[in-house]
Amino acid sequence: QVQLVESGGGLVQAGGSLRLSCAASGRTFSNYRMGWFRQAPGKEREFVAAINWSGGTTYNVDSVKGRFTISRDNAKNTVYLQMNSLKPEDTAVYYCAAGRDIVARTTVAEYDYWGQGTQVTVSS
Repeated sequence: QVQLVESGGGLVQAGGSLRLSCAASGRTFSNYRMGWFRQAPGKEREFVAAINWSGGTTYNVDSVKGRFTISRDNAKNTVYLQMNSLKPEDTAVYYCAAGRDIVARTTVAEYDYWGQGTQVTVSS
């Protein structure tokens, strides 16, 4: 089992920045791919960003490219999502996820463990 706890969400004005953190415990962190997903009210959970075991490979959904950066610190068992130039359409609950493989993946079904989510609200 892997336990994931997100933090760093909040209310921010459009154009602002937030940094989400996800602390993992329970297994060897570097054995897992990590991802960030988000879910807005009335919508399905969608992929935002993913990172492989070493941090050497990352993927972002097109809508956040150039604005969001995923990174990880295996020594701290933590994955981050730096979000800059936030837009109202980024408003959602953001979830951290871990998958039992070292290769970065981009779909919900490829992740095995999920955090409880953290709310990000961007005002216009």
